[in-house]
Amino acid sequence: MSIRHLFFVLALMGTATPWMGPAALAADTLVVPAAAGTALRLEQVLQAARQNPDAMAAQRAAEAARADVQAADRAPAPTLSAGVSSIDLQNGVGGGSFWAQKRLDKSLGLDWTWERGNKRALRTEVAERSARAALAEGKEVKLIQQIGAQNAFYDLLAAQERLQTVQAIAQSAQQLADTAARRLKAGDMSAQEAARTRIEAERTRAEVHSARLEQQQATQVLSIWTGQPPPVGSWTAQGTWPAFHTMSAGTEGVVDALVEERPDVVAARERVAAAQAALQAAQALRSTDPSIGTSLDHYPGTSTRLLALRIAVPLTSGQRFDGEIGRALAQEQQSQDLLQKTRVHARSELMALMQGWQASVGRLKIYDEEILVQAAQLATQAELAYSKGGLPLTDLIEARRTLRNTQLEALAVRSEHAKALGAWHLRSASQSPKP
Repeated sequence: MSIRHLFFVLALMGTATPWMGPAALAADTLVVPAAAGTALRLEQVLQAARQNPDAMAAQRAAEAARADVQAADRAPAPTLSAGVSSIDLQNGVGGGSFWAQKRLDKSLGLDWTWERGNKRALRTEVAERSARAALAEGKEVKLIQQIGAQNAFYDLLAAQERLQTVQAIAQSAQQLADTAARRLKAGDMSAQEAARTRIEAERTRAEVHSARLEQQQATQVLSIWTGQPPPVGSWTAQGTWPAFHTMSAGTEGVVDALVEERPDVVAARERVAAAQAALQAAQALRSTDPSIGTSLDHYPGTSTRLLALRIAVPLTSGQRFDGEIGRALAQEQQSQDLLQKTRVHARSELMALMQGWQASVGRLKIYDEEILVQAAQLATQAELAYSKGGLPLTDLIEARRTLRNTQLEALAVRSEHAKALGAWHLRSASQSPKP
């Protein structure tokens, strides 16, 4: 018999009591409070997380890296030069027009730098690989934001149910205390037992305040992950708890394939490729880049069309760029180490997610099918026995506490299961096993 059917039968029998809160309902049922705020669904939360400030900052970084590709894929700009030479300070430059008659050698030249060693292609490859890495890192940031927002959504959902549960418990405890006070006046109950009911009522009232604070804090955490302030009246998480499903055989074999497809691993691989291209670019510095130029001279009295050709070659030794090459080599080796570290971390995280999901499925099944049922039966029997005078007040209070603690424990397990399942699905994407 399911939890829902059990409480339905108890309600028909008239044995269900007010302190049986919503946490004792079926795992896939959520009762939204009557005074609900703005309804917020999980899909809305995930969409907001993809556009929160952290995610947008990562997207802007990827756009900036993409612009670097365009900046890298261009040759050095030519240099235009103009000058006046052969100025005779002893005899003067003569009279007449500055441009046509004065004895001045006026020149207009153009110079180009000839890049050798495939520098431009290597420079562009470094920028292209870095842009791909930035894009993958942006995807990883968005995924992390979604997982965090999803966890915050389920925390809010659990906080809402916990508040409803402790409110129902507090109402029942207050009713019991009021009944005890009337029995005390009638001389049908001792002062000690009446005091116990008042203490229990006050304890449950304090738990209501704690649960309300927990809900408010969960709302603020969700606001951080979504990047949006809560509206007036706050949010109400609206959704259902995911049902538990066992994992299909061979799921562990999917992990290795998923590792190489994770955005953080993809980014690390692209960083390695960029470092390798940067090493080749550093080695290409040993290929000197000569400057080739030409100029047209105008010298009245000699000729108005004088052509000059020139070439300039940097004089470098074979060891001049050893420092740049050594640094690029160290960075390439560092990127290899980071790739290995990222792979190990990614595999460990995926295995932890999968194992956490498996463990939460087993725990949730035990609570839903055994512990909650037994705790509800125990509390119902205690209520019936107490109403007939066959059970002391202490035992009744203890039975109620047992049910309350069991309900809250089951709610925590349900929340853990939802987080583990959601994180696995987000991480594994389309390759996750379908329930």
